[in-house]
Amino acid sequence: MNYISTRGDQTPRGFSEILLEGLAPDGGLYLPTHYPKVDAATLARWRGLSYAELAFEILSLYITDIPAADLKRLVTLTYTEQVFGTREITPLKKLEEGLYLEALSNGPTLAFKDMAMQLLGALFEYELARRGRTLNILGATSGDTGSAAEYAMRGKKGVKVFMLSPHGRMSPFQQAQMFSLQDANIHNIAVEGVFDDCQDIVKAVSNDLEFKRRWKIGTVNSINWARLLAQVVYYFAGWFQATKSNEERVSFAVPSGNFGNICAGHVARMMGLPIHRLVLATNENNVLDEFFRTGTYRVRGGAETYETSSPSMDISKASNFERFVFDLVGRDAATLRRLFVDELSTRGAVMLDDAAMQPVR
Repeated sequence: MNYISTRGDQTPRGFSEILLEGLAPDGGLYLPTHYPKVDAATLARWRGLSYAELAFEILSLYITDIPAADLKRLVTLTYTEQVFGTREITPLKKLEEGLYLEALSNGPTLAFKDMAMQLLGALFEYELARRGRTLNILGATSGDTGSAAEYAMRGKKGVKVFMLSPHGRMSPFQQAQMFSLQDANIHNIAVEGVFDDCQDIVKAVSNDLEFKRRWKIGTVNSINWARLLAQVVYYFAGWFQATKSNEERVSFAVPSGNFGNICAGHVARMMGLPIHRLVLATNENNVLDEFFRTGTYRVRGGAETYETSSPSMDISKASNFERFVFDLVGRDAATLRRLFVDELSTRGAVMLDDAAMQPVR
């Protein structure tokens, strides 16, 4: 499987290369050249697999440049009852008839980001050792990404983490998780501003190719495709637990700030998982809600970003949204560049007409 940029760079790259890169050289986000299709026979074969077995089956469709035996070992060592507290890894709890809660926060930091970060830590250590390289990870967090990344990377060989966070705008619990770590390879940096200011710094560094290569900089934010890919697995796991046959469809309601979690659901649906609806939920920072209601994606500045009781969603510039829009406009890189490079940078907003919005209404 090869990967291309949303902004038009068609140079084919393998998974291991984009794992260490983060952003594409043209500033775009990586996506696979196509989404592998999963048919009814495959779903039937996967039903009943353990979470680790299911993860291996899905990931191996996208990761073809790591030997299968090595990938299976990494996945098996990651998704264990010892790490995630239950044999099911993401157990489903019935709330009432037809309504279930999928538990994604049983990992080391009690945040759903552990689901991907624990695997990402293993993949980084493996690939860096294979190449004889080191990596400086620059990340941005509003809370859960930072703690999940640091707990996944602490003690990993060849990896140092430099995590930017908005000063005074994280939950006390997650701040304590991060700032109490004493591992030599973990470094926390508080930034005056909001999460989007931290994320802008990460993107600016990632876009400076010479600086990025000289200092061997990578990223763990969901701009890294590996993060999003690992999250695809629990949509399949949730669907299998909620259904008894392939004819049943399930809707997923997903709290979303940076659009990474629900974008993984979009990928699962594109693969053929029988998803009825993906329901996006936001807090008062309703940039994404506004888009799906009006077709206008209008980013907000720090003064317009509210501090809420859910700081991990206090985001007004959803970095993963570009991937979704790329698919929405038929993977037309020229249109995507016009929207996200030209219009967004000059007007601060992207507008899609009714015809373009029809598939999501």
